[in-house]
Amino acid sequence: MSENIFVLGLDEHNHETLNALPHFTDYRFHPLLDLEKLQNSEDIDIPALLAQAQERLDSFDGSIDAIIGYWDFPVSSMVPILCQRYGLPASPLEAVVKCEHKYWSRLEQREVITEIPGFAEIEPGTKGKPNDLDYPLWLKPVKAFSSELAFRVTNDTEFREALAEVHEGAGRVGEPFEFVMNQVEMPAKVTQAGGSACLAEEEATGDQVTVEGYVYKGEVRVYGVIDSECYPGTSSFQRYQYPSSLPEDVTDHLAEISRRVIARLGLDSVTFNIEYFVDSESGRITLLEVNPRHSQSHAKLFEFVDGMPNHECVVRLALGQEPELTHGGGEYAVAGKCFLRHFEDGFVSRVPTADEVARIEADHPGTTIKVVAHEGENLSDLPSQDSYSYELAQVFIGAADQAELNRTYESCVEALPFQIDAPR
Repeated sequence: MSENIFVLGLDEHNHETLNALPHFTDYRFHPLLDLEKLQNSEDIDIPALLAQAQERLDSFDGSIDAIIGYWDFPVSSMVPILCQRYGLPASPLEAVVKCEHKYWSRLEQREVITEIPGFAEIEPGTKGKPNDLDYPLWLKPVKAFSSELAFRVTNDTEFREALAEVHEGAGRVGEPFEFVMNQVEMPAKVTQAGGSACLAEEEATGDQVTVEGYVYKGEVRVYGVIDSECYPGTSSFQRYQYPSSLPEDVTDHLAEISRRVIARLGLDSVTFNIEYFVDSESGRITLLEVNPRHSQSHAKLFEFVDGMPNHECVVRLALGQEPELTHGGGEYAVAGKCFLRHFEDGFVSRVPTADEVARIEADHPGTTIKVVAHEGENLSDLPSQDSYSYELAQVFIGAADQAELNRTYESCVEALPFQIDAPR
């Protein structure tokens, strides 16, 4: 008998990837709430969303065997709440909130590692940086996603301007996040900061990488390291690439740091990913943030290289089972998720049609293209963008080596018929 797995925000791209799992014939995946309603709404009403999800689950004529999600807030917080209500495996909500509240997470991290930047919670109206921190700094809300409202500042004037923007926009995610915060016990300093506070952190340097892993019955396991490359001179990602090009001793060290942090935070029965900076010249490692959720962004990369998407982990854990991962069993030696971006606002007059995308994919075996920009809208209307650029498309590529990956990406970009005009 098939097991019924409910997926918060199930989308077509990830549904296809879920069906590439080795045991997919044993599973039936059911959508649970629409992704647009979950993440892109101006009003994120957590109690209402939970009630709608529960109504859908209670009306289901069959067993409810697992509830999963692979998106950021509110999905990442809703999964443990719903699983607790239905007696399903999930991480403790308190551990998830410890990760998601950036200030609380930093307080916990510094108890077990030294590989973190200087940081401080910033009060509204502060005129400049704290005395114990040095420019350049990054200002960001204690709760946000996709680098929304994250600003690099180099002096007090930029500090004040960025702080005003953060405090103006942080409530969209921060206020509903406070509902989740109220479900757990927190230290007084975290409670006082609230869900819409601002965090200042000293800038880290080096190459960005992501460590992926999971926790099963209290044991923390790392299964992959992914490189994150930015467009030159920017903080906007150009691509994620797997496997990492870092030396083995460095990836082993990253895995050890990750195990200490995850154990401290108390995660269990969950996948995680941790973002780091690695400075190859100084050897310095800096932890950027801990995400207590599955990374759907990397699923195709693992499928291309290892023959199995990392969705295997989130599904098996949600069913109370240990993941069964393979390494190196895929068709390709290297894989990338590439971001085609535009670095100023514009009106999207034309995007590639479905037929045009299909032809480009057919001409480039091992390639999947996802158009992100919306025809007939300004790029600034796109949800969940970083503070400095806008996504036009995502290009997933499997290749024999780095050179082939680069050639394929350049060929796809040249073939994609976007037209961006002056903003309206």
